[in-house]
Amino acid sequence: MSRLGKLGIKIPSGTEAKIEGKNIKVKGPKGELQTTLIKEAKVEIVDGEILVKVSNPENKKERALWGLYRALINNMVVGVNSGFDKKLEMKGVGYKMAVSGNKINFSLGFSHPIEFPLPQGISASVDGNNLTISGIDKQLVGEISAQIRKLRSPEPYKGKGIKYSDEVIRRKAGKAAAK
Repeated sequence: MSRLGKLGIKIPSGTEAKIEGKNIKVKGPKGELQTTLIKEAKVEIVDGEILVKVSNPENKKERALWGLYRALINNMVVGVNSGFDKKLEMKGVGYKMAVSGNKINFSLGFSHPIEFPLPQGISASVDGNNLTISGIDKQLVGEISAQIRKLRSPEPYKGKGIKYSDEVIRRKAGKAAAK
């Protein structure tokens, strides 16, 4: 039995969830999200809670998907109520970033500036060398953050590049001086 899958998801006030066939829609103060369920997953709304069940809990694949879909629906409920954000830090001499509209302009030491377009539903804010990516879809926020980090991954000698704020870069010793 899935320990995570058995837990109910409480629907906060101001949020509504609807099940239409194999789709589930969650609407809250920050927006609306929806996902399509697999045929083995059964979702019910009982007493202000969303319950996820599977047709055959003995099947290993269905048991794994039970917890997965419960987590995905929980992320939807949390996202439409409070949203998600990822914080990135930039380190390097001459590295700059600025938000203009729905684009982020980077100057990362290359011969050209990089213009990164933000998809709909994602917003960004810059505070010095810190960048905050926020939105209601947890997967999309994480994906955009990973793509931005990939523009200039942190290197192990000086730590220059873009990294997550809670990420620890393992540093290497440089060349030893000749004696």
